[in-house]
Amino acid sequence: MGLRAMILAGELAGGTRIAELSLVDKLAVSRTPIRAALVRLEQEGLLVALPGGGFAVKTFSEQDVSEAIELRGCLEGMLARLAAERGADAALLHQARGTLCDIDAVLKMHALDDESFTRYVELNAQFHQLLMDMAGSAVIRKEAERVAALPFASPSGFVLAQATSPQARDMFIVAQDQHRQVLAAIEQREGARAESLMREHSRLAQRNLVATVTAQVPPGLPGVQLIQRRGLTVNS
Repeated sequence: MGLRAMILAGELAGGTRIAELSLVDKLAVSRTPIRAALVRLEQEGLLVALPGGGFAVKTFSEQDVSEAIELRGCLEGMLARLAAERGADAALLHQARGTLCDIDAVLKMHALDDESFTRYVELNAQFHQLLMDMAGSAVIRKEAERVAALPFASPSGFVLAQATSPQARDMFIVAQDQHRQVLAAIEQREGARAESLMREHSRLAQRNLVATVTAQVPPGLPGVQLIQRRGLTVNS
C-alpha cells in the first residue's frame, strides 16, 4: 500500500506527523521516492508542510470540502461552456452518448447491487472525463483534476454515501438527467446553459457531503476520516 492509500484508508490519522524513516521501513523504498511522494501529496492537499520542516496529514473542515466541491463545479462549468462554444469533437460526443446509454442500462434496476453500483461509479467518472476532453483546455483541465484529486471533491467522491440509501437510485436518476441536459447544451452550442447546468450538477455532491458528515460514515469512503465537523473528526 502506498503513502496516499495509507492516508485515505485512515492508517495515518489527520494531524499525524510523517516520519520519513518509518515510511522507508514500512514501504521498503529509499528516502528519495518518499520525499518526492511527500511533496506531491502536499501539492494535492493531503499533507501540510510544518514550520520546522517535515509534513503532517491534513484535516479538512466541512467548509473546506464544501468549497472544494464548489470550485470543482465552477471549473467543470467552464469546461462545459468552452466545449459548447468551441464545438465538441463528434467522436467525443458519440462516446459521451454511449456512456449515458450505459448508465441508463445500469439504472433500469430497481435497486443497485454492489456490481451495478461499481459500474455506475466507473461510468460517471468516464462521462466527466469526456466532458473535460471536449473543452480542449489543458490549463483548466489541469486545475479541475488537481481539485478532484481530493477524494471527497471528485465527481464520484461522495456518491459512495448513497450506496446503501433507499433514495440512492432516485438520486442517480436525477444526476443522469443532469448529464443529459449538459450534453444537449453542448451539442446545441449553448455555452451559458451548459455552464449553469454543470455547476448545478455539483450541488448533488454538496448534498451527499451533508449526508455523510451527519450520519454514520459509509465503510470504504476514502479519506472521509480526514473531515472534521464542529471540531470532531468523522470516524468510521
